[in-house]
Amino acid sequence: MKPAILVARAIFPDVLTYLSAHFEVESNQDDVVFSPEELTQRLKGKAGALTTSSARISRELLQQLPDLKMVANMAVGYDNFDLAAMTACGVLASNTPDVLNETTADFGWALMMAAARRITESEHWLRDGQWSKWRYDYFLGADLHGSTLGIIGMGRIGQAIARRSTGFNMKVIYHNRSRLSPEQETYANHAQYASKEEVLRQADHLMLILPYSAASHHTIGAAELAMMKPTATLINLARGGIVDDVALIAALRDKRIAAAGLDVFESEPKFHPDFLSLSNVVLTPHIASASEATRRAMAKCAADNLIAGLSGQTPPNLLKLF
Repeated sequence: MKPAILVARAIFPDVLTYLSAHFEVESNQDDVVFSPEELTQRLKGKAGALTTSSARISRELLQQLPDLKMVANMAVGYDNFDLAAMTACGVLASNTPDVLNETTADFGWALMMAAARRITESEHWLRDGQWSKWRYDYFLGADLHGSTLGIIGMGRIGQAIARRSTGFNMKVIYHNRSRLSPEQETYANHAQYASKEEVLRQADHLMLILPYSAASHHTIGAAELAMMKPTATLINLARGGIVDDVALIAALRDKRIAAAGLDVFESEPKFHPDFLSLSNVVLTPHIASASEATRRAMAKCAADNLIAGLSGQTPPNLLKLF
């Protein structure tokens, strides 16, 4: 008999067909977001699962699922996995790195440009019928060309963002857990390593693209926002919880920074309603990787990881506890 798996969220139908050649597949094309209790029930008797970040794989869940052998996350982030508990229980874990780097970097630039040049704010104003004449001071924003781009989190996506700055003649400074090699820095538009405080103080546009963990929770809070230029923009492509949303709302409302672009939020899909009252923030619903080609590549990558892991091979993107 084929191993049984759960595909925990809706997915491209052809990926289900692909998985069905290897597994008995229970799908969720209605895209119900399972509660922890529902997820546990659905996973009973399953050898594997293909998940997204909405499925939390906790120690409590694993203790009830002796048959579970592998979980493949359709995301590069895996903060929904208790990796220590999975390792202790002998459950393999994988993610989908690399396939979304360039698409996510593209979107980071879209958010940064929209925030800096007040694109969504001016569009709403136009749609509301307020445009009656041209004025020299309507929607004055910030230039990207010739400015300083600060990046906190200089992994694959951060480096892809830095490479795009070449055409804008930007200076790139970054902070990371470890410094890049000289070759990587050169390739990333001659990026210069700096302390977190230096990046905050010098950046005209600050891009956050670091993984979420207990250590990175509220990397940007009131104290960090106070270090930034009042003309600066902040872009969060990383995860909700990297930024203290309440502190950011206060900084935007009081114009302590100029603008923000956010694709992720604390407690998403819920988010702080006060964001909606602010005109100087661009809000998108966690869609940085949402091109069709990239989402298909992520789904195929997750499926290939699951097929490899449940056939006794090493998954191409096996996550390890360090």
